Amino acid sequence: MKDITAHFGELYFPKKALVLYQSSTNPNGFYVEAYEMDESGHPVNAHPLSVKESQSLAKTLDSGSQLTRRFLTPKGLMPQNILHINPAGDGCAVWHTPAQKQDFLFCDSLGIPNGKANIPAMVWKASVKNLYVYALKSPNTRSEKTVLYKAPFFNIHPDGRVCMGTVTVDVENHNNLEDFISRWQQYFFGSYFSHLIEGQSPVKEPVVQLWKNQIQTGCQFPVAKLIKTGLTLKDLLP
Repeated sequence: MKDITAHFGELYFPKKALVLYQSSTNPNGFYVEAYEMDESGHPVNAHPLSVKESQSLAKTLDSGSQLTRRFLTPKGLMPQNILHINPAGDGCAVWHTPAQKQDFLFCDSLGIPNGKANIPAMVWKASVKNLYVYALKSPNTRSEKTVLYKAPFFNIHPDGRVCMGTVTVDVENHNNLEDFISRWQQYFFGSYFSHLIEGQSPVKEPVVQLWKNQIQTGCQFPVAKLIKTGLTLKDLLP
């Protein structure tokens, strides 16, 4: 038989085992017993888990959670465009971006040429799993009462959630704040805009015609054509 162990990665051997006992009369009563492991991997030397062993275990687990603690933490000062962050669970960040010129990719079926076009100011809300986008009509007024408008793009559900299609999203709960935001924005504008969800235009004119005109003329985005969502910034906060 051919020896293939040289192709294995780093090996780990059993060092200690913990057995948790629960009281038969008190559901909140627990007792932890620790075992050493012999050379054959069998548990030996059973004894109550000591304070020193508990501290060692806590230190090991703590070092394993350092990446998670970096999640949504800024590299330096808090970026000025951040509206809200919550690193718990799948995380949540809400931020805004100014009106600007942006590169676009459109599927051939839409008949819109790829290119640069001006977009309105935007509000973004993202977790590690989902992205929501909205438009702002007055980017200089931001409060909990700020009215949100439908993002004037394709691939977006009526509630603002973005359909990422076949895009491979690599956002994890250890990304720092700047990387988290940068990745989501790159995924959104780096993918092809392809279709309207539920067939409704998110603006007050045929959206295909809007973007053909934006690409061809390079004019500022016509914010008068935005449609209200019925939401305010406060609705994006927990």
